[in-house]
Amino acid sequence: MVGTPMNGRRLSYGFGNGGHDLGPSSTPPSNAGSDYGSFIDFTREDVEALLNEKSKRKDRFNYKERCENMIDYIKRLKVCIRWFQDLELSYSLEQEKLKSSLELSQQKCMEIELLLKIKEEELNSIITEMRRNCASLQEKLVKEETDKSAAMESLVKEREARLDFERSQTTLSEDLGRAQRELETANQKITSLNEMYKRLQEYITSLQQYNGKLHSELSTVEGELKRVEKEKATVVENLTLLKGQLALSTASQEEAIKQKDAFASEVTSLRGELQQVRDDRDRQISQVQNLSTEIVKFKDSSEKSGSELNNLTMKTHELETKCTLQDNHIKELQEKLTIAENKLEVCDISAIETKTEFEGQQKLVNDLEKRLADAEYKLIEGEKLRKELHNTILELKGNIRVFCRVRPLLPDESYSTEGKIISYPSSMEAAGRGIELAQNGQKHSFTFDRVFAPDASQQEVFTEISQLVQSALDGYKVCIFAYGQTGSGKTYTMMGRPGHPGEKGLIPRSLEQIFQTRQSQQPQGWKYEMQVSMLEIYNETIRDLLSTNKSSSDATRVDNGTPGKQYTIKHDANGNTHVSDLTVVDVQSVKEVAFLLNQAANSRSVGKTQMNEQSSRSHFVFTLRIYGVNESTDQQVQGVLNLIDLAGSERLSRSGSTGDRLKETQAINKSLSSLSDVIFALAKKEDHIPFRNSKLTYLLQPCLGGDSKTLMFVNVAPDNASAGESLCSLRFASRVNACEIGTPRRTTTNGRPTESRLSYF
Repeated sequence: MVGTPMNGRRLSYGFGNGGHDLGPSSTPPSNAGSDYGSFIDFTREDVEALLNEKSKRKDRFNYKERCENMIDYIKRLKVCIRWFQDLELSYSLEQEKLKSSLELSQQKCMEIELLLKIKEEELNSIITEMRRNCASLQEKLVKEETDKSAAMESLVKEREARLDFERSQTTLSEDLGRAQRELETANQKITSLNEMYKRLQEYITSLQQYNGKLHSELSTVEGELKRVEKEKATVVENLTLLKGQLALSTASQEEAIKQKDAFASEVTSLRGELQQVRDDRDRQISQVQNLSTEIVKFKDSSEKSGSELNNLTMKTHELETKCTLQDNHIKELQEKLTIAENKLEVCDISAIETKTEFEGQQKLVNDLEKRLADAEYKLIEGEKLRKELHNTILELKGNIRVFCRVRPLLPDESYSTEGKIISYPSSMEAAGRGIELAQNGQKHSFTFDRVFAPDASQQEVFTEISQLVQSALDGYKVCIFAYGQTGSGKTYTMMGRPGHPGEKGLIPRSLEQIFQTRQSQQPQGWKYEMQVSMLEIYNETIRDLLSTNKSSSDATRVDNGTPGKQYTIKHDANGNTHVSDLTVVDVQSVKEVAFLLNQAANSRSVGKTQMNEQSSRSHFVFTLRIYGVNESTDQQVQGVLNLIDLAGSERLSRSGSTGDRLKETQAINKSLSSLSDVIFALAKKEDHIPFRNSKLTYLLQPCLGGDSKTLMFVNVAPDNASAGESLCSLRFASRVNACEIGTPRRTTTNGRPTESRLSYF
């Protein structure tokens, strides 16, 4: 708890983490209340009153009064937040003081530890002496115990039986005490968990208030993202320049290495030639020595042949000239060897320099790559934060979120001569959210909450709406419906392709997530009951797709159009919708729901047109009602998940519908036109919203004008023949995205409501 005296009053405010008590000296210099020109302080009651304050409005559609009340409410929240910021500043100053005192105490502890070490050494010496004395005493004790052992044996035998009985008695008493202690600790844990859960609930309310602050930080985050994008571009340019320089340095290094290898081979060859010349010279010198010895011998026998002497002298002269020539050649080779060695040293130096330069460039490149990776990581994190803030703002604004999905081209379709009619902008602001459609040479740009290209998988699409599905378990009303022309992929998005587990649609994946979450929350004390209903609106008539009465026409195909049971739609004061006599089935697993979906798919109205082999001729509404209770906290929630596959809009000139198909097309277009009228009225904030113009809009009234979380998928076909219908669908989706339907409200109850099996929206 925090207590601070201000203006004669004491602020008392409880934090969820069990904060420490602060004295009067921790009062911060507050500038709170500067927006109102007076000094304001807050108590716990003031803060709770401010958080629990509800807007008082006489007229529901007086948006000017609502905006003024909201601005005044935000100003008061800012005053409260500033006061707490000042309080936090004072706490930080006091924390610094405590750190300095902690450092002094640590120094004192170091000194005390030194003294303790000295005393410990003295005590160790004393202990060794005591141990020696103890050893001598133990020897004496052993001698005395051997004398006493004979006398004690009889006494020991008598005491053993009594000791065994006492031991058994003590073990039983200890087990009893241990069980009682464990029971007390378990009760204490239960009470502490209950208190912790209540504190967490209070903390959740404070987090909801924090969402308002995130709205103001969105603009700064977007500016930061732009700056990071510019920094990324400059880093990429520097990286390309450095890569070019790195390639040049590597080429020069390779050339220097080649020159070094050539010089090394040349040096080895020269050394070999030098060694060969030296061997020749040694051999010739030995020959000269032999000849000189022979000359000495021949001088003794000069009388025998003078002519031979002259010949030998000539040979010696020739050999001497050859030796001189070879000496000169050796000197030249040695000079060449020294030059080659100098060149080799220069090459080694240049190679070392290029290697160091290469290593420096490599370090610089690695540094730039790390910076680039950090910038990309910041960019990704910023994009995630932007998406979260965007979703938070949309929830606070109450807008209908819109996702756009473009299906791939079919085998019998092809691009026009002008190229693709649908493109996706690559700018930072519109990446993943923008779509452009070209028609008659004119480009139309649209921006939605998310745009899925044709290569997007069913798992990627479901990942974007998984949090919205989770909201149904948290007690919110959730509605997801698919809109688009015939053959644009609405049924594939919602139901998937039967027999292909990897291509399951949003409805099967949503059910799997809900039942998995239900299983994971059982250890926390949550128990859920779930009920399923499925209906279709065919020719402005409601049909029960789960009806077991096969004779009634509400479960027949299109070809049998006789009137059957009449169902009525009613809305109560709590915003719930009741469909009379509608079949409701309790479900416990995904397999049960899959069986019901298969039954509903076999009962749904489908037909063949020129635009689609199996065209949905009705609006399909899947409803899952969730009732959860936590037995440990007595908290109860009631959520609804509505998944709707609307029939496709089509033009008679393209569909070629006649007879019953013509009536179906007219009924579908009429209900979708009524939906457009409702959207236009909501966008213009008109006083009267024509929900009753069709069964579809009247059934969707809580989703379009109530307190539910609503998401629309607009499905688009990319072929040139569907450009007109795709443009109309995108324009309609853009108007839907601009509609404000109010802030979603969580539904919590203190007990199960009556007639809960009839409330489905």
